[in-house]
Amino acid sequence: MIMRIWIDADGCPVVAQTIKIAKKAAIPVTVVKNYAIELSSEYAEIVTVDISRDAADYYIANHISKDDIVVTQDNGLAAMVLAKEGRCINVNGREINPLNIDFILDSRHHGRVARMQNQRGPRHKKRSAQDDHDFESGLMAMILANK
Repeated sequence: MIMRIWIDADGCPVVAQTIKIAKKAAIPVTVVKNYAIELSSEYAEIVTVDISRDAADYYIANHISKDDIVVTQDNGLAAMVLAKEGRCINVNGREINPLNIDFILDSRHHGRVARMQNQRGPRHKKRSAQDDHDFESGLMAMILANK
């Protein structure tokens, strides 16, 4: 089975970098987006889903194969990917795997509880060139480990 890279494009800042890397490595890539996002690519397959909550996540989870790579910021999707023996990387180049998913999901839960209690959440800094470099390095390492 040929490895594929899937991109959860809803709010994803690394779509172009991922497609560029996939093309260079000759790996097919599928971008899943809702219809409110305008996106085109000569290399990637673009799948447009409903704008409803988590539609892109469920599409990806239902179509990935073992050892496919998923690029996402959504930790819930990451858990579904791991359950199907896929590989997952976030937009900062951090691999999400069976060893760290429980901590990640627990942190997500505590953050949600804090927000519901009107406590301030973390402030996110503007994306930097270093963030892009870290992502690209992490994705290349994951691809090389998967071949």
